[in-house]
Amino acid sequence: MCAERTASKAATGVPGLDDVLSGGLTRGSLFLLEGNPGTGKTTIAIRFLMEGARAGETSLYVTLSETKKELLDGAASHGWDLDDRIEIFELQPADAVIDPNRQQSLLYSSDLELGETIKVISEAVQRIKPARIVIDSLSEIRLLAQSSLRYRRQLLALKHYFAQNEATVLALDDLTAEALDKTAHSIAHGVIRLEELSPNYGAERRRMRVIKYRGQAFRGGYHDFTIKTGGVQVFPRLVSAEHKSNFKVEVLSSGLRELDALLGGGIEKGTSALVLGPAGSGKSLLMFQFIAAAVRRGEHAAIFVFDEELGLLFRRARGMGIDLEAFKNDGKLLVNQVDAAELSPGEFAHSVRACVDAEKVGTVVIDSLNGYQAAMPEEQSLILHMHELLQYLNRQGTMTFLTVAQHGLVGDMSTPVDVTYLADTVMLLRYFEASGSVRRAISVIKKRSGSHEDTIREFRITNRGLAIGSPLVGFQGVLRGVPAYLGVSEPLLKETKG
Repeated sequence: MCAERTASKAATGVPGLDDVLSGGLTRGSLFLLEGNPGTGKTTIAIRFLMEGARAGETSLYVTLSETKKELLDGAASHGWDLDDRIEIFELQPADAVIDPNRQQSLLYSSDLELGETIKVISEAVQRIKPARIVIDSLSEIRLLAQSSLRYRRQLLALKHYFAQNEATVLALDDLTAEALDKTAHSIAHGVIRLEELSPNYGAERRRMRVIKYRGQAFRGGYHDFTIKTGGVQVFPRLVSAEHKSNFKVEVLSSGLRELDALLGGGIEKGTSALVLGPAGSGKSLLMFQFIAAAVRRGEHAAIFVFDEELGLLFRRARGMGIDLEAFKNDGKLLVNQVDAAELSPGEFAHSVRACVDAEKVGTVVIDSLNGYQAAMPEEQSLILHMHELLQYLNRQGTMTFLTVAQHGLVGDMSTPVDVTYLADTVMLLRYFEASGSVRRAISVIKKRSGSHEDTIREFRITNRGLAIGSPLVGFQGVLRGVPAYLGVSEPLLKETKG
């Protein structure tokens, strides 16, 4: 007998999927899980039955397309040893198909085979009394039915039969027969679609969407997911409005008096700052300054690196007197090397959220959005993803720093993705030529949360950190890269020896 069920939902056991489904699958109902071959249907189905076994429920896996050995091998590849409560039932063993005694010609084969199929399924349900059932797959039943009308009648009969036995059913469909046939959609209590995308470069991307769920709110839209050893993990789409927290708003210092003056005192908690500039202008090194200041305040920080190898990153930071590796070893800094070709935007947002929620990170650095854009080629989608992520971080009281490498070195610059309107503070770095040498300038062009200097200051990267000079009041055209000297100015920064 099946275990007594008091809950209204049957949890799937798939990390993230129950969140999307608002708790799981409504008990006693028929659900459709569809997707092309290789999208992860069988893995999710086995995990669904394993979750039932863990709760003491008896489960039945009816397979028309895979052998029992293939299912067991697939489970073993994830390190799963299927519980005795999970019955795997091969509907038509291979030797029965080639048995000459089963050949007949007086009736249509489809008439006989479909009737036998439904009868055998019914007998298995009566014998096992399962609380959870997986049917793999509906494509085989559709082929046996041959007509849409007969297929619909058989599905309705199975649905009512399963409901009478109070079983929660997950039917799989590999979309290999009559892809436009929506018969199962109209009959099922809920429909989940799995998709696989193949980018021009990098690993395949998988995403899922709940198309239908009768009488139940669910998290709409597409949700990225991965298949790795251990099963499927779904990354629910981040909705920032669901994550609000109370925190004390305060202005935090960068650790440099001149930089704080430029920023009107510092950066506020719960805001985001964007650093724009050409390659090599010092964007990452400026971020190191804010990380060091956060660690000295006793906070935890996290940096997500898209564009640089970690060993080189640590060496560059040490070259300006900041030991990021020591911060990491002390547990004060979480360093994440992100491979844009392998990571989906949903998984990235999940990683950032996990750092903030679990480690109480107060400062997050994303270096850079150019690498993030490579993971999300559609610019509009990138902006929407970043909007939700930044709103979420702001509502947690986290300071977020983003860098964007602009195209060009001097003169007119172009930005590959414009997210300046999303950031609360925008800092601009530029090269300029003066006295026969290449120099760097920094300015703040936007700050929502307070006043800031509208000046341009020179800065230099030294082995003791960043050195920021007085406002360049005697120059004009610094942001264009070729300034004109007006004759009166504070002196430019001099070389600093180690």
